[in-house]
Amino acid sequence: MGVGVLQQYREYLPITDSTPMLSLGEGDTPLVRSNRLGPELGCGELYFKLEGCNPTGSFKDRGMVVAIAKALEEHSVGIMCASTGNTSASAAAYGAYCKLPAMVLIPKGEVALGKLAQAMAYGAKIIMVDGNFDVALKLVRDFTSRHRITLVNSVNPHRLQGQKTAAFEVSDVLGDAPDYLFIPVGNAGNITAYWRGFKEYYQAELTTLLPHMMGFQAAGAAPIVLGHPIKNPQTIASAIRIGNPASWQSALEARDESGGVIDSVTDDEILDAYRRLASTEGVFGEPASAASVAGLIKLVGQGLNLSDQRVVCIITGSGLKDPDLAVSSSLGQTIEVEPTLEALEAVALTAAL
Repeated sequence: MGVGVLQQYREYLPITDSTPMLSLGEGDTPLVRSNRLGPELGCGELYFKLEGCNPTGSFKDRGMVVAIAKALEEHSVGIMCASTGNTSASAAAYGAYCKLPAMVLIPKGEVALGKLAQAMAYGAKIIMVDGNFDVALKLVRDFTSRHRITLVNSVNPHRLQGQKTAAFEVSDVLGDAPDYLFIPVGNAGNITAYWRGFKEYYQAELTTLLPHMMGFQAAGAAPIVLGHPIKNPQTIASAIRIGNPASWQSALEARDESGGVIDSVTDDEILDAYRRLASTEGVFGEPASAASVAGLIKLVGQGLNLSDQRVVCIITGSGLKDPDLAVSSSLGQTIEVEPTLEALEAVALTAAL
């Protein structure tokens, strides 16, 4: 049974004797070896890190547990975040667990139904802002600077401390760091956190190499790629629909220090990877998760040779976060038959053969 990231990696986290050691069972997520996509792309080894297996269905829980523990340690009276979905779900869950009031600001019309339903179910106060994520985040930063409410977006340094534990897990399971790590980039906190984690393990001589960090934004929300903020970012991948990332500079440092890239993929490429991941690997990630796989497919198509390389794609959240897209973009369709064995055989045997 997993002990949670605070206990598992406490020597690498900002924990004191006063920090409550809470957990909802976050961390210790599966690292699954690719059965079909890796060989098709010519990868030496390809793995998927399934962060959708965290308690609220995304990687956000790793950082949230640290942020909430520190908020309790500092006697905060509540927590607040701006969110395109996953952060709100995570903050609301841990707030409920710890009897800490949670307030989440969401951009009007930009949050997937599955994520909004989570935040509501956990009892958070939902505040809808007539503006995008960047507008909501500025409001949260201004508000929490005036009140004894803790900001739990990734600009909170404790969030990234928790998120770096995923890099530790990847290295622990593989026995070393991978050669390449492909990861979606939205607010850019996660690529920053992974790079920090890989560097800390390397400096502790627990690994012998550092991976190339390969980050991917959606083409309609690619401020880092374009080199300037985007006022009205657009992409089907709502979790990375961010026009002015809070961790922009540190993401560039991760790219440059690791000899990696930050590139973009189109919505069509994201959807193609989303479908292939589910239909060929049995891995159902939310659309933003598929940006990492779309990036891998894109670079291999451009000639990147990974034949003797160990590659990890981060699947940041569960596909159940965005059920409407799953249904609307499905290549399959429902077939209605008469309730007879003959009718079933006519359809089912055709599909099987």
